[in-house]
Amino acid sequence: MIRKFAKPFALTATLLAGASLAATAQARPMTPEDVAKLESVGAMAISPDGTRVAYTTSSLPDVTEGEKNGSFKSELKVATGPDAARAYLPDDISPRGVAFSPDGSMVTFLWAKGKEDTAVWGIPVDGGTYRKLAAVKDTGVRSYEMSADGSMIYLLTGAGEDKQRTTQSKAGFNARIYEEEFRPARMFAAKIGMEVDKEPTEIAVPGFVSAFDISPDNSFALVETAPTPLVDDSYTSKRVNIIDLATGNVRAVVETPGKIGDVEISPDSSQLSLIAGVDMNDPAATTLHLVDASNGSYRALNEGAAEAAVDAEWLADGRLAAVIHTGAQSSLRMYAPDGAELTEIDGGDLILSRVESANGTVVVAANSPKHPTEMFAWSGGSFQRWTNHNDWLSEIDFGEQRAYTYTATDGRQVEGVLILPVGGVPEGGAPTIMNVHGGPEAHDSNGWQTAYSKPGQVAAGQGYAVFLPNYRGSTGYGVDFAKQHQGRYTDPEFRDIVDAKRALVADGITDGDRTGITGGSYGGYASAWGATFYSDEYAAAVMSVGISNQVSKFGTGDIPYEMYNVHSRKWPWDDWQAMLEISPIYHVDKANTPILILHGEDDTRVDPGQSLELYRSLKVRKPDVPARLVFYPGEGHGNRLAAGRYDFNLRMMDWFETYLKTGDRDADMPTTRPQLADGAKGAKVKDEDKDDGED
Repeated sequence: MIRKFAKPFALTATLLAGASLAATAQARPMTPEDVAKLESVGAMAISPDGTRVAYTTSSLPDVTEGEKNGSFKSELKVATGPDAARAYLPDDISPRGVAFSPDGSMVTFLWAKGKEDTAVWGIPVDGGTYRKLAAVKDTGVRSYEMSADGSMIYLLTGAGEDKQRTTQSKAGFNARIYEEEFRPARMFAAKIGMEVDKEPTEIAVPGFVSAFDISPDNSFALVETAPTPLVDDSYTSKRVNIIDLATGNVRAVVETPGKIGDVEISPDSSQLSLIAGVDMNDPAATTLHLVDASNGSYRALNEGAAEAAVDAEWLADGRLAAVIHTGAQSSLRMYAPDGAELTEIDGGDLILSRVESANGTVVVAANSPKHPTEMFAWSGGSFQRWTNHNDWLSEIDFGEQRAYTYTATDGRQVEGVLILPVGGVPEGGAPTIMNVHGGPEAHDSNGWQTAYSKPGQVAAGQGYAVFLPNYRGSTGYGVDFAKQHQGRYTDPEFRDIVDAKRALVADGITDGDRTGITGGSYGGYASAWGATFYSDEYAAAVMSVGISNQVSKFGTGDIPYEMYNVHSRKWPWDDWQAMLEISPIYHVDKANTPILILHGEDDTRVDPGQSLELYRSLKVRKPDVPARLVFYPGEGHGNRLAAGRYDFNLRMMDWFETYLKTGDRDADMPTTRPQLADGAKGAKVKDEDKDDGED
């Protein structure tokens, strides 16, 4: 196994000593205001000659400094080496879909100029202004690919305007027929020239297309389709079609039975790499396959391994590089063209998430316990850092972070990520927050674990320990581990979290009387379960977009078949009582845990009514238990706007400060309006306007 090479000891020790002195002189705890200004690397693309990497940075408006509220904005940069990058576009352009033209002369991207529809644009690498390359009238481009010779550009677009609906809507006839009025995306081929092709050729495609790619030899296209654009079909029925570009006929369909992840075409166009589920009941696409591009036949490369394939990329010499997550750590694995395993490159302190390659250059996106996603190049036997955003993180006093393994009640070894309080654990243990990931087909790695909904280092700076459990149902430990929660909602999955608490108490890390729980989606379900069924275990809970009633969840969410296939393995009507008994509302009589409930009003995955049901049950049945429900207008299954994220973080930490750190379940609730930073809009609140803590 290749590991990251260490520098000579004497030099390393000297550098670390200097860094330690500098950190001690300026160290400070992380704050919610810091979280609001984090910046990270987004998309990456390498030039055909391997000398340049185009990438985007992603950040939100800094509402803590008075910037106008909004969602993520990206900036295009091109790097030629470590700390050698420059911006290529004006600040008012937020590009996506970044790539290089086949000859490497342009960086291409998607952008909607003013009130125009999204189009494909390009900017010369050696200087010059950006220009429009391709567009389709009356509809926006969703994604694009250029032919290998650079003469054609293939476009995936929206369905275009429904003129009948537009006319009728203007007259007041704006009824929406639920799950029926589907109009498929369309594909076009446009010529590339000095002028935009005004009449691109439409290409007939099967079903509802979500993604596509063009083979290097320009002989076929990969087209991912599903029977409908419903989210449920994207999970349960998506397939990869191989379409002959000369005839338009479907050459083959890759008949994988489960979920589909990353798909890539080999340099010689003879095969594909495909990350997919091994069967319909596999919770996640984590198994790496090779596919024969001539007939669609496939075979698994790592089936049954206690790991998860996350991303893959073909190298110019025919090898395949795959990002592999094994538990809380990661590596970059190299395969021969025939699928034989060649080399395992340990990620070390880095958590790799994506890989790109061209002409011998290999770059990865990676984070670590001390920084969000940055770009690294594999060079000289180690990962060399090319980008460095968030310089101010050098000022932060971080809590120690490491993987932590414990034994569950039934003897199973379970792992998670542990963040200790800044300054260490006090005698008697620290107040501890269990931060539960969603899915549950996901996992937390030992990397960057601080976000608007993840307490992470903000909590560590305030004296908390944080534990992120990879409970039964999580990925990264093999398909068998991910399936162990199926048909067994709440046990063993949520019992694993209680077992984690008890192990941490036994190790002197956690104060058992001051343990809280938070999470979103399935983690919100865990938090609601912790505040009701397991109320004696948790002093405070913060539930986000979570499930409270498994019966009504079926009828109000958008993934009923996915829930049946990979989670419940039975329908509510198979056993109504059993479904009620695994619902937090059924156990409200046990609730003594103060709970903050947060939900986006436009959530289609978990209907906001799930939060309302729990809130109403608590207010009626346990009125003395502190409970607050916060709705975010315009937000869905998680907050995307800067103000909503900042507000969430403030409320979460205020709730834990009030109930968890003190251990006082009877304390008055925090004010309904959190104290914003001085630079934020409306931050200053007069004393007479402050809330008395009651709803």
